[in-house]
Amino acid sequence: MSRFTGPRLKVMRALGVDLPGLSRKTIASRPTPPGQHGTKLVRRRKSDFGLKLQEKQKLRFNYGLSERQLRHLMLNARKSTEPTGETLLQLLERRLDNVVFRAGFAPTLIAARQLVSHRHVRLNGKPVNIPSIRLNIGDEITIKPESLNLPIVLGTLQDLPLSRPEWLLWDEKDKIGKVTHLPSAEDVPFPIDVQQVVEYYANRM
Repeated sequence: MSRFTGPRLKVMRALGVDLPGLSRKTIASRPTPPGQHGTKLVRRRKSDFGLKLQEKQKLRFNYGLSERQLRHLMLNARKSTEPTGETLLQLLERRLDNVVFRAGFAPTLIAARQLVSHRHVRLNGKPVNIPSIRLNIGDEITIKPESLNLPIVLGTLQDLPLSRPEWLLWDEKDKIGKVTHLPSAEDVPFPIDVQQVVEYYANRM
């Protein structure tokens, strides 16, 4: 699922939350689940498993990960001495494609991944094409000078989908984003109960 091509708004309505990495659209005008029985489904209480699955799916769809990729990140998070859930969210936010999106070079995380894959992005001055690269403190990202004129880049820089996070220092003149410190769970741009995700994988790994 690293490249999701299905109906994005339908996914967000099913999960009941706006996912900025998936789409710039909002479910505000149609907050009920999709389908003719959507209004009735809103009243139904989810099971504990359903709640855990819903929170896990929020991460998968917003960050555009396959189940295998998310499980791998969860394994890495478990090895940390910090709380597993917070570490998992930090690892997701530190992905190169997400940082490109949060810097304002692309309208969605999906578009940011495409910029990286097509080598429009530079990491510390060098072209890269691996969206999953994990950034560290001091790393800088920018777009190749000739790629700054791409309509998608120009349009997004003029109308940011999200405000830039506090952990990402922005140089407006040179259009450079620099990681000043590691992101925290509060920096995730949508509501998430990450403990439910941790519990979902507790008996599945």
